[in-house]
Amino acid sequence: MAADETSIKVSAAARDRLARLAAERGTTIRSLAEELAQNTPTQAEYAERAELARAELASALGSAPSPEAEAKARALLERLCGAASPGPRAAA
Repeated sequence: MAADETSIKVSAAARDRLARLAAERGTTIRSLAEELAQNTPTQAEYAERAELARAELASALGSAPSPEAEAKARALLERLCGAASPGPRAAA
């Protein structure tokens, strides 16, 4: 194992599921895990994106959306994308 590598212990069931997911994508568990780590924003990154979006909207519209408007937009996105959509659940 190279100096910049490590191992992660998961249950056999999780390992098997990761193997199936990786096989369906034509990749390896390692690549699947690395892709998840690289492409999934942290809560802080979601909050930063939300703030940038508010600033952009305020610049374009002259005011930022209200908390009620944000809640309606979040509910719509959750309905469209499914309940498993990532990101913070409360207004950031």
